[in-house]
Amino acid sequence: MDNNIELRIQTLPEKPGCYLMEHNQKVIYVGKAKNLKNRVKSYFVGAHNQKTTNMVSDITDFHFIVTSTENESLILELNLIKQYKPKYNILLMDDKTYPYIILTNEPYPRLIVSREDNVDAKYFGPYPSSYSAKQTAYILNKIYPFRKCNKIPKKECLYYHINECLAPCVNKNIDYTVLISEVTKFLKGDSLSLISEIEKKMYESSENLDFEKAKEYRDLVKELKNTTQKQVININDNKTRDFIGYDYNENILSLNIVNMVSGHIIDNYQIVFSYIKDYKEELLTYLALYYENKINHLDELVFSEQFDILDIEQLFSSKAKIVKIGDKKKIVDMSIRNATENLKNYYLLYQHKNEYLYRALKELEDIFGKEIVSIESVDNSHLFGSDPIAGLIKFEDYQFNRKEYRKYHLKTSTSSDYDSMKEVVYRRYYRLLCENKKMPDLLLVDGGQIQVHAATQIIKSLNLDIIVAGLIKNDNHKLRGLYYNEKEINIDKNDDLFKFLLSISEEVHRFSITFHRKTHTKSSFMSVLEKVDGVGKVKKNLLLKHFSSITEIKNATIEELVNFGIDKKTANNLKESLKYYD
Repeated sequence: MDNNIELRIQTLPEKPGCYLMEHNQKVIYVGKAKNLKNRVKSYFVGAHNQKTTNMVSDITDFHFIVTSTENESLILELNLIKQYKPKYNILLMDDKTYPYIILTNEPYPRLIVSREDNVDAKYFGPYPSSYSAKQTAYILNKIYPFRKCNKIPKKECLYYHINECLAPCVNKNIDYTVLISEVTKFLKGDSLSLISEIEKKMYESSENLDFEKAKEYRDLVKELKNTTQKQVININDNKTRDFIGYDYNENILSLNIVNMVSGHIIDNYQIVFSYIKDYKEELLTYLALYYENKINHLDELVFSEQFDILDIEQLFSSKAKIVKIGDKKKIVDMSIRNATENLKNYYLLYQHKNEYLYRALKELEDIFGKEIVSIESVDNSHLFGSDPIAGLIKFEDYQFNRKEYRKYHLKTSTSSDYDSMKEVVYRRYYRLLCENKKMPDLLLVDGGQIQVHAATQIIKSLNLDIIVAGLIKNDNHKLRGLYYNEKEINIDKNDDLFKFLLSISEEVHRFSITFHRKTHTKSSFMSVLEKVDGVGKVKKNLLLKHFSSITEIKNATIEELVNFGIDKKTANNLKESLKYYD
């Protein structure tokens, strides 16, 4: 233990509070304690699991905040984790949010699907997928004439004429009370009464020989049954609740949450993670973060007997329940069994991958002398100077973040790799500067000295602290090594770092080459169309939207082109121009 840290531990108060472990002035872990002195000291003595050992080896300093009570320390801990996002804390490892069906509290309400939780509305759900939520909302909007438009227009629209809207734009005194009551009953689980009502209308239409209307009702019944038949395990109280169970060993913890909506089980959330020191504290912290924006839409949180009622009531007050008998107990036990199975399978499915990435990132840290958490990679592509593009990918939190992938149509007139690299790097990081967004720790460019120098020049001109290195390829365009600090670093092909860099190289190349092929195909498509008399900008764009290839246009008949919206003369010109196109 560092002498300075040892001396500071001796002066710690024996009071509740939060402690912040740091590595080179960056917070890497936040924890809470009943007794700050005892808890912080425990990290530096005795044996620990692998994750705790790794963290302790990274600690260069720590700070603490004293609170009046342990409850205050919990609230403070959650706020500090959200503020610093420390790498060793168990954070929400994805940004998955479930969709809700929402009945807005507007004077003229709408029935919509949203993942937001700050709308003034009645919430129903969550639903296991966007498709199931949208399909249910679509069916209900056909049956119940709620407002469909975001902004009320000046006159009635098509929905009014097909009896799917009451047209508040022209009918101001509309009472939605009955509609709201009926759709609420359905979304709370009473689907049978609505299905029976529609079936009755179906039979009446059939008896009146209105077979088209009868078919429409039949299809509605079929769709409604499809949206509800998957909900196979029921508790007949129409409540929305989660059932929470877990299992753990000395290194990792498996959490399983069974989701029940309106008395029906619809989904199952699973996550397995390694923990620091005390699994119970880390589990409660994770659950507090997980339910921060979900708790208001739940009637109950049902916990297994593994939990302490005082702990969960402190977090979730009266919504927290522990059950010991009955159907709820059976579902909680099912949740625990799922957690146990996930724990058994974890090493086979995930642990090897995480360990390999951890070792690879540690090697990068040794090379660059800096912790590497976020990596971006750029690859330029063109065909003999035509259609120059660039693709950018992002790796962070041990995975590729495809939401942050970017495509660039390059404006550089020359086919020089140096100028192309300067352009894309400038456009990317100048924009991040303007938007005040977080920069990556490392930029990997596809190439060697030329590309690295180009990117480095722009990074320096923007006064950014981003390490730049190159992914050097061999004659077969396969990864050979890493170019950094004016020299090539050879890496053994069996090394974890080489495998990691290879995965980045292949991903950025795949992303950019796919983008380039689409761009070049579209460019070729447009160049052929521009030569046809009578095909202007508008008709060209229409053709591009409707037909997938030149061959498809070539094979189309004159009548098909005319029906599409092209006059007969232009259609003939088009067919003649493409006669010899291969």
